[in-house]
Amino acid sequence: MRETPELRSRIMRAVKGTDTSPEMAVRRLVHAMGYRFRLHRQELPGKPDLVFPCLRKVIFVHGCFWHGHNCPRGARMPVHNRDYWQAKIARNVARDKLELRRLRALGWKCLVIWECEIRDLRRIQAAIVHFLGRRR
Repeated sequence: MRETPELRSRIMRAVKGTDTSPEMAVRRLVHAMGYRFRLHRQELPGKPDLVFPCLRKVIFVHGCFWHGHNCPRGARMPVHNRDYWQAKIARNVARDKLELRRLRALGWKCLVIWECEIRDLRRIQAAIVHFLGRRR
């Protein structure tokens, strides 16, 4: 079956912004490690995926394609409407940088976990412990 522009549009519209598989995997891991957190705090720049208010730290879980990661998955570009997607992803990258700067200016520390990194949960776990500190 050939993919039509209408089908591609419907597929892209169905992509969720929250509660994605990578985000859920990180949330399960962080919770199992004993950390407690808040989700998607609207009042913070960028609505971070996991918020640790007492520590003033946040974690973002970014999809490689949507946030322009430099991995093979992030480097893929749709064949159709390439100019649109390149501009969209460039805007997402610029917005992400701005939101991280704004959070840091407010005194928050930030960690970005990429979708492609989630395959190695032990490495992610070590990064989270390094970022948040050991649980007491």
